[in-house]
Formats: sequence, structure tokens, C-alpha cells
Amino acid sequence: MSLLIDDNCTSCDACVPVCPNKAITAANPYYVIDALLCTECVGAEDEPQCMLVCPADCIVDDPDFRESKQELLEKYEGLHG
Repeated sequence: MSLLIDDNCTSCDACVPVCPNKAITAANPYYVIDALLCTECVGAEDEPQCMLVCPADCIVDDPDFRESKQELLEKYEGLHG
């Protein structure tokens, strides 16, 4: 499953550098996560790094992009293979 940034985002930029897939970008009025690039850090880390560093706790599961760990790993490998 991909993640998304809700409207509690403060645009602090903490999440951008920790994303191994460069899935997070600045947008108006707050940052967004590209669901086609987000793997919840599967393949790179044990847990989503953006969620760990977000001071606003505004990164949540995206209900429109449900993927298994295996699908997320395959996506990661496709991006970095």
C-alpha cells in the first residue's frame, strides 16, 4: 500500500530526503507522495522512514493503493534494479 500526506502537513521538508524512491515532492498547499513510486520503504528499510521523521504525524495509508509486501518489494526492485 502506498502512503499519502494529509492536510495536517506543515511542509517542513523532513520527509523528502529520507525517501529512498524520491516519491515525495513539494506541492501546493502541502507535500504529496507519488503512489507509483512509494513502496513504504519495503526493500530499503524496515518501516516507512517518512512516517518516522514527520513531526506532524500527517503520513497515513492511502486507501486507494493497497499492495502486499511482495508487490511493494517488486515495485522497489523495478525502481532500483
